[in-house]
Amino acid sequence: MKRISQLWLLGFFVAAILVTLASAQSQSLGDYARSVRKDKKSTGEKHYDNDNLPRTEKLSVVGNPAPEPVAAEHKDQAPAEDQQKPAATDEKKDEADKADAQAKQGKEWQQKIADQKNQVDLLTRELDVLQREYRLRAAAMYADAGNRMRNQVAWDKEDAQYKQRIADKQKVVEDAKQKVEDLQEQARKSGVPANMRE
Repeated sequence: MKRISQLWLLGFFVAAILVTLASAQSQSLGDYARSVRKDKKSTGEKHYDNDNLPRTEKLSVVGNPAPEPVAAEHKDQAPAEDQQKPAATDEKKDEADKADAQAKQGKEWQQKIADQKNQVDLLTRELDVLQREYRLRAAAMYADAGNRMRNQVAWDKEDAQYKQRIADKQKVVEDAKQKVEDLQEQARKSGVPANMRE
């Protein structure tokens, strides 16, 4: 027991000595920052930060200033340039009209495709409701053994009708989906951009 207490005491003294030496050699963060700042000032290179950013002078961030516009030096060339400008504006108008026509055509195709997709969504919901209704009726029929035995013929007839209605509705949904794909293909062939076809 005496030996353990001596080890503890020795460990305490060693730790105290190490902490004392470390604190004597260490430097505060502020002192270190000041010494680094002094070293930077002595190098002569100009570095800007928030401390030394000039507030009254203007800094050139881009480089050389933009060239000033040159006045028309040759007056004999001005009429030839004026003749070229109307042709250029006509071309720009034609391009703008063409772009407007393409945008209008794209919007029309986009509307057709969106309407057909809405039709597909409606038909899909109707099919889902029909399938749920069939499952509920089948569950009710098979849950009651007495009812199943008494009304087997009627149930078979109703079951066949429901299955036929479901198959017909699935065919209508598939046809509507195919029509969407056909419209998208026609729009692609007409030159409508992909983002307007989707």
